[in-house]
Amino acid sequence: MANLFETLKADIKMFSPAIVFPESDDDRILKAVQRLAEEGIVQPILIGKYAEASPELRQLADQHQLSFRHPETEPDMDRMVDALVERRKGKTDETRAREWLKDFTYYGTMLVYLGEADGLVSGAAHSTANTVRPALQIIKAQPGKKRISGAFIMVKDDEKLIFADCAINISPDSETLAEIADEAAETAESFGVDPRIAMLSFSTKGSAKDPVIDKVTEAVKRAKEKNPHLVIDGELQFDAAYVPSVAARKAPDSPIKGNATVFVFPNLEAGNIGYKMVQRLGRYEAIGPILQGLNKPVNDLSRGCSADDVYKLALITAKQAISIRQHQGA
Repeated sequence: MANLFETLKADIKMFSPAIVFPESDDDRILKAVQRLAEEGIVQPILIGKYAEASPELRQLADQHQLSFRHPETEPDMDRMVDALVERRKGKTDETRAREWLKDFTYYGTMLVYLGEADGLVSGAAHSTANTVRPALQIIKAQPGKKRISGAFIMVKDDEKLIFADCAINISPDSETLAEIADEAAETAESFGVDPRIAMLSFSTKGSAKDPVIDKVTEAVKRAKEKNPHLVIDGELQFDAAYVPSVAARKAPDSPIKGNATVFVFPNLEAGNIGYKMVQRLGRYEAIGPILQGLNKPVNDLSRGCSADDVYKLALITAKQAISIRQHQGA
């Protein structure tokens, strides 16, 4: 675990990305921001008013030159409104845009969209919908992608696994599953994991028959056609994807050979149950959900998160920002 985040910190510190925190009045956010500021890893941007901050926060802000932004004191609000109306392409008028930008999450998301910040972390005090909706409406998916998805990095000792989609798409079709696989491969590579992708099911290589299995096998075909370089296979049961001795019996010709590192679940129900079981019974740390496929990174916290969770997700968001920037510049 320590190796993952020590590596992240070393990579991030060279770029020092700016990360927006819309929930600046939450103690967990402030503890994480203090840690990030003291380490000099990212540049935190707090949505709030300096004059209304606690004495402790003002002292921290003065010491580390933290930025405060607030809709009521935004000098370029007219420009932001115009940019939001243009981005929405007729779906949102000026009056509604101004109303949206009074909301801290919408305002913070616009800072990311306009390039005044590199990413956003929210959700400690708000629902997933409050965090994700502005990102979908403003930042949107990367070119060539139709969906975003949510992945978890499952970490135990030196092992890192990627589980997707565990957060967004309830009943993905084969096209969406293929895109989730592609996005999960990119996430894996960003965090030093060699992507070996297993498309999961309750069947291994035809051991059962059902249209929900056909959806998975079709997804494998689509993913291979789009990215022939991917090491991907399915349909596979979890044991055939993860245990080499089981793979040798159930799927001897599979390129995965029981050494999968990326696991794509057939639906959100399976994904959500699966990651929580591995987290609680297997004692893995579940880091995320990491939103995949956005033009710029926005990530959602659990309302039950700790300050340490905020800190770690901020590091992941910063790393995503760097990876997206490098990919777009390639």
